[in-house]
Amino acid sequence: MTAVDADRLHDLSMNETPHPPLPALRQVVADGAALLNRYPDRLAGALTAGLARHLGVAPEAVLVGPGSAGLLQHLVQSFGPKPEVVHAALSFEGYPLIVANAGARGVPVPMDGHRHDLRAMADAVTDATRCVLVCNPNNPTGSALGRAELEEFLGRVPADVPVVIDEAYRHFATDPGFPDALDLYRDHPNVCVLRTFSKAYGLAALRVGYAVLPADRVMAARMTGMVFFANSLGQAAALRALDPDVTEELARRCADVAAQRARLLAGLRDAGYTAPDSEANFVWLPLGEGSAAFTADARAAGILVACLDGRGVRVTVGTAEANDRFLAFARSRR
Repeated sequence: MTAVDADRLHDLSMNETPHPPLPALRQVVADGAALLNRYPDRLAGALTAGLARHLGVAPEAVLVGPGSAGLLQHLVQSFGPKPEVVHAALSFEGYPLIVANAGARGVPVPMDGHRHDLRAMADAVTDATRCVLVCNPNNPTGSALGRAELEEFLGRVPADVPVVIDEAYRHFATDPGFPDALDLYRDHPNVCVLRTFSKAYGLAALRVGYAVLPADRVMAARMTGMVFFANSLGQAAALRALDPDVTEELARRCADVAAQRARLLAGLRDAGYTAPDSEANFVWLPLGEGSAAFTADARAAGILVACLDGRGVRVTVGTAEANDRFLAFARSRR
C-alpha cells in the first residue's frame, strides 16, 4: 500500500470517538503546556474531589489512574494473592494480559450467544477466585446487561470477592434500562466501578480514568501504582470535562454516535449480515473463520477494522463518510 493509500485509510479498529477533542478541553491542555516542567499531583486531589462531587460518592472511594485499562492492572494486582480471575470468554482483549501481568490466571467463561453468561460466571467463582471482571457494555460484542440480572449475579457471588464492572462505553448506551453501576456499588460492598475519559470524552491520548471502589481497597490499589499515577494534562482536562457545558456537548456527541451506530446496524442487516444489538460505539460481526479474510479485504479497501481471528470483526462507529465507505465495502462482499 502506498503512502497516499495509507493517508486515506479510515481507522475503525480502535473504538475511538470520531469527534475531535472538545474546544474547552483542548484549551486546558494548551494552557497546561506551560507547566510541563512540573510533576503532576501524585494523588490527583482536585480531580478526585471533582469526581466525588460529580458522582455523589466519598473522595476516599475514588482512585484516578492511567486510563481504565492501566488502572485495572493495578486493581487486579491489589486484589491478590488468590490465583484466578473470572471473566467472559469473549470480552475486552486486554483482560488476559492484565490478569497474567498481575500474576494470576484467567478463567474465561463461554458466552451465552453474544452476552455474558452470568450464571455460569457465578458458578465459576471458587475459593481461588481473586476477582470477577464484567464489561458492560461488552467489548467487542456491544451487548449490555440489565440491572435485574446483575443483581441476581451479585447475590450469588461471595461478598468478599471483588466484582469489577468495567463501564468504559457506558456513555454510548441508549437503552433506558441500562443500569448505573454506581447504584450497584452503593448496594453491594464488593462492587468496583471502572470508567474512562478515553472514549466518549475523546481524551484517549492523555490516559486518564477512574475507579470507584470500597475505601478500604483504594489505598491497596494506590500502593501498587506508580508514584505519579496520572499526568497533569489528563487530570486538568478530565476535571474540566465534568463541567455542565462540556457534559451537555458530550451528550449531543454521544447521541450522534448512537444514530450512526443504528445506521450501521441497519445497513449491515439489510445486506444480509448477522449483527447483534450494540450499546457501545462499535458493532460486532460474528464472521467466524471468515474474519481474517474480511479484515484483509477491508484494509485493501481503505478501512481498518479489529479482527478477532476465528470469531468475528469489531467495527468502530466512525464519521458519516467512514461509515458510508465501510457499508459500501460490506455490501460488495455479499
